[in-house]
Amino acid sequence: MSDRVFLGIDIGSASVRAGLFDTAGRRLAFAARAIQQFHPKPLFVEQSSTDIWAQTCAAVREALAAAAIDPVQVASIGVDATCSLVAVGPGGQPLSIAGTGERERDIIMWMDHRAGEQTVAINATGDAALAYVGGEVGIEMELPKVLWLKQTFPERYAAAWRFFDLADYLVWRLSDADVASVCTLTCKWNYLAHKECFSQTLLDAVGLSDITGKVPGRVLPLGSAAGTLSPKAAAELGLPPGVVVATGIIDAHAGGLALVGTEPQGSLAIIGGTSNCHMVVNPEPIMVPGVWGPYYGAMLPGWWLGEGGQSAAGALLDWTLRQSDAWPLLESTAKAGERNVYAVLNDWLADLESREKWPARDLHILADHHGNRSPRANPHARGAIVGLTLEQGKDALARLYLATLQALAYGTRHIIESMNAAGHRIERIVMCGGGTKNPYWLRENADATGCDIHLVSEEDAVTLGAALLGAVACGAFPNLPAAAATLVRPGGSIKARPETKAFHDAKYAVYLQLYDDMERCRSAMQAWKRE
Repeated sequence: MSDRVFLGIDIGSASVRAGLFDTAGRRLAFAARAIQQFHPKPLFVEQSSTDIWAQTCAAVREALAAAAIDPVQVASIGVDATCSLVAVGPGGQPLSIAGTGERERDIIMWMDHRAGEQTVAINATGDAALAYVGGEVGIEMELPKVLWLKQTFPERYAAAWRFFDLADYLVWRLSDADVASVCTLTCKWNYLAHKECFSQTLLDAVGLSDITGKVPGRVLPLGSAAGTLSPKAAAELGLPPGVVVATGIIDAHAGGLALVGTEPQGSLAIIGGTSNCHMVVNPEPIMVPGVWGPYYGAMLPGWWLGEGGQSAAGALLDWTLRQSDAWPLLESTAKAGERNVYAVLNDWLADLESREKWPARDLHILADHHGNRSPRANPHARGAIVGLTLEQGKDALARLYLATLQALAYGTRHIIESMNAAGHRIERIVMCGGGTKNPYWLRENADATGCDIHLVSEEDAVTLGAALLGAVACGAFPNLPAAAATLVRPGGSIKARPETKAFHDAKYAVYLQLYDDMERCRSAMQAWKRE
């Protein structure tokens, strides 16, 4: 077993990442390739499976070359991906979901919000199955998107051979296995894993009775082998055919598996990136209003998963920086010093904090710019900034940046409080993702929630989580906790600072009030539109 290598493939929102790990969890090589996004109109976000597959092959080949190993050492492939919808037509060809009909645009991304009316219609059924998604489906889930396609382009829907979640699509491209993961189907398609079926009453009520014939008929547990690498895919990847391909998983859930696989009870996994996902498991089902789940076996076999989230996290920070008059200065300073813009901005913030104890005391942000996924479950929520002055330049941007970090941390606190109020007992936070490279991101989360933040040594824990699945699927480990115990090594921790508690308690109360204020504003304007 000592010379075995496990390949993890992670399909994020903006890039494909391939990592090769040895039997001790050490990363041998890593490669990333950018993937395209298309934004044909506001709130519409599309991708191309052709592009994603091409960049996956390129990333894997690059990682293999960097690792300088014999490809026959690769024992397994594990795949995770965003929960985006892939439409496949006759003969396995791409099926367009685009209004203009480009065939290569065959993916509706998870962040796409086109299916608002369909989301409302599904929730209006009041079906009992909705209890297992926090009371109502979210606009980012798959049934609303499929229903949108059926109502908008009925001929395309009729022609569809398969609708895949993106992770399951990649497994199919790798192995020709027409299967679905219990993770993808349960978390995003309203499949009831504890009953091993869909709610037929729900599907009938919204006109999707035939959807079960358009998704894979086999649903496999995590850690199982979906199939083996096909000769065609092997040639494109630079690997030998016959490599074990594991059942797929959603990207955030792969990270969650790596973070809490060895200590699930009382642990909250936060996977930070473009969006934030908050994952907690429990031996028994716990219903939390506004939090997706409970989903049986969707992240850790035998455990019920609750999934909270923030639809815009890293994306909100990036957007915020670009609105500032100081953005050109920040960008040019970073470029001149060959540094990341956040490294420069953190220097600006450190300077500001050396002169002011609480720089964001009077600047309050509601971070619902792309709706509120949890615990409000309100896709129509909007962000707000309160406390603006005429300040400009470096200090103004550093202040706004800090206030945004705090707003995101308060959103996490709200999710934790909602989970605990329903019956969870979250005692520790384990975090991964791009945000963990930012000390201010970590500091504000620890202080705002009052929880210590624990890290793992592998900086790309999501890709490692995908590799865990393959390691179990090929028989290298008996189960996922055993694989995690060997392959995932602990990293550092960030302590919450007790002296900041009173400040954050006061500012968190303002954060909660801002949501109510914005809802009153929205209600007032809706009333005006009806006049």
